[in-house]
Amino acid sequence: MTVRVLIADDQALLRGGFRALIETAPGMAVAGEAADGAEAVRAARDLRPDVVLMDVRMPGTDGIEATRRIRAETDVRVLILTMFDLDSYVFAALRAGASGFLLKDVPPADLLAAVHVVASGEGLLAPTVTRRLIEEFARRPEPGRAPARRLDGVTGREREVLALVGRGLSNGEIAEHLHLSLATVKTYVGRLLAKLHARDRAQLVIVAYETGLVP
Repeated sequence: MTVRVLIADDQALLRGGFRALIETAPGMAVAGEAADGAEAVRAARDLRPDVVLMDVRMPGTDGIEATRRIRAETDVRVLILTMFDLDSYVFAALRAGASGFLLKDVPPADLLAAVHVVASGEGLLAPTVTRRLIEEFARRPEPGRAPARRLDGVTGREREVLALVGRGLSNGEIAEHLHLSLATVKTYVGRLLAKLHARDRAQLVIVAYETGLVP
């Protein structure tokens, strides 16, 4: 299947660069472009791409609000792109429903691989920079934030898996750490998604921090 990508960035030069990269990649196509968040929301609703490459800082409606609207109105997945490796907006974007994020200086091959990962339904939370960002901002509760979710019904082994997901480990790394098969780890992750009503792996990371499994 061809992965259809919507590019949302206020810089035309960057949009052109992303377009050129995606159009030359096997199994990918550009569904459209957007120069701001409001336009990205409209395009995601009308074009229904598989993935939106979303800039964070855009005039008018920023990438966070655009991500929140897109996830509320569609099943389109969002991959955040940012120039800053400790951008406080990015964690807010994960809360808004983004499936992950990358820095804009990521190698082209890694960006294409990330698009495929997000399109397949996984969250992109393994890079070291991601771990640093989440550790930094998950400790800062938002004013008036609702109480942390409880882990009622989650087994001890599932809690172990959730804690490792929260630390940014991949399924393969979790399997090695807990001496389990990869299939077993995938089963545990699937159960956690269902029990915690999480959309994807990114949401599991947030739960791990909110519930204190990852200090």
